[in-house]
Amino acid sequence: MCMVIFAPLFAIFAFATCGGYSGQLRVSVDCINRSDSNLSIGINFAYPFRLNRVDFDVPMCEGRRQERLYLIGDFSSSAEFFVTIAVFSFLYSLLATVVYIFFQNKYRENNRGPLIDFIVTVVFSFVWLVSSSAWAKGLSDVKTATDPDEVVLLMSACKVQTNKCNPVYGPRWSGLNTSVVFGYLNFVLWAGNIWFVFKETGWHKGGAARYPAPSSEKQATAFNQQVYNQGSFDQSGAAFTGTGDFAQSEYSQVGNYASSGPVSYTNQ
Repeated sequence: MCMVIFAPLFAIFAFATCGGYSGQLRVSVDCINRSDSNLSIGINFAYPFRLNRVDFDVPMCEGRRQERLYLIGDFSSSAEFFVTIAVFSFLYSLLATVVYIFFQNKYRENNRGPLIDFIVTVVFSFVWLVSSSAWAKGLSDVKTATDPDEVVLLMSACKVQTNKCNPVYGPRWSGLNTSVVFGYLNFVLWAGNIWFVFKETGWHKGGAARYPAPSSEKQATAFNQQVYNQGSFDQSGAAFTGTGDFAQSEYSQVGNYASSGPVSYTNQ
């Protein structure tokens, strides 16, 4: 039940906080000639964090000349991988919820549903761990590449000591930090659900069924032995009865012979 409730919510929070992010930083360039200065240079960037495509114009402090610069780094692979896992996790959670509620009989038929669910749960647990770790490293690199102090070093005007270049403010990282937290929470949720899904599979039920087998075998052996002893007793009883009849018939013949002997003698 916890999986059904929290898995879609955690997946939504994960891809929403990462995929919907946009940030901005500002720097200032104060030239000797005040007319050439620009004290508010805004640099905007967003998901999927292809920073090497983010351009901005800065003054060169040489008349009205400006130069176009780009941020450093392409961190789209880890970000897109993280968001993709979150989206597929959300879709599978919705599908599993519908199956659990409306197709319970089909789910348990031939034990195919629990086995598929178990395998998918293990896979999602692994990819959540990998994608969250990759995105945590990617986020660290994004923070470094968009640090205003580092961006200032890219400007040629800032290499002249007579010019003053200063960071105005940097991006806010609370949303992206939250996405990493929810990534690891998704891993914990899916990994913790592995045992509960495993209990529904035939592997767990088959292992549990093997333990009471010796006692049942003993009961069957004892029952067969009891039936065998009863059959042996009946046969022995029949044999004893037959022996008794044989002895009784022999005794009758002897008695008849003895009684007929004197009669024949008297007649003679």
